[in-house]
Amino acid sequence: MIRLVSKSSKKLSKSELKNICFLKDEEWKHGIKSQQSWFKKNVKTKDLHNCFYIKKKLIGYTLLRKRTLKISLKKKEYLLFDSLVISKKFRKRRFSSIMMMFNNNVIIKSKKPSFLICGKRLINFYKKFSWKKLSNYKFKVLDHPFNTNGMLFDYSNKYAKIKGINFYFNK
Repeated sequence: MIRLVSKSSKKLSKSELKNICFLKDEEWKHGIKSQQSWFKKNVKTKDLHNCFYIKKKLIGYTLLRKRTLKISLKKKEYLLFDSLVISKKFRKRRFSSIMMMFNNNVIIKSKKPSFLICGKRLINFYKKFSWKKLSNYKFKVLDHPFNTNGMLFDYSNKYAKIKGINFYFNK
């Protein structure tokens, strides 16, 4: 049985948080304590956690962090797409596609654009799900080191043509 769930941080149980940290540690091997520490430092109570379960086992996870962008002097909220992870045992089975469709639906329901950074090898993957690569002159990430690629999921096409979008990862 497949189950997809989106929850805010404040609604996560301790066991759900622990399972997320274990899953993330499969991909980024820093240890569970480090994963928990990163979570406490970087995740806010209104951030969204998209979880993919098969039976009762967490096999996929995406973090959508509610953050601020600035265009001219106007501040708006956006969702920072952070960490798409599928358990190693479940890769190569198209579960990442199911997870991406779910992520996009959550983003659309939020009525906010979403932004991610990724390496060159992932650009075509995200493009399959209607994400658009931004030209580096169109945006800046003001409070996070950045030297890869920025991509935008903008269901309304409101932001895709704007130059000078400033994204914040920590605000």
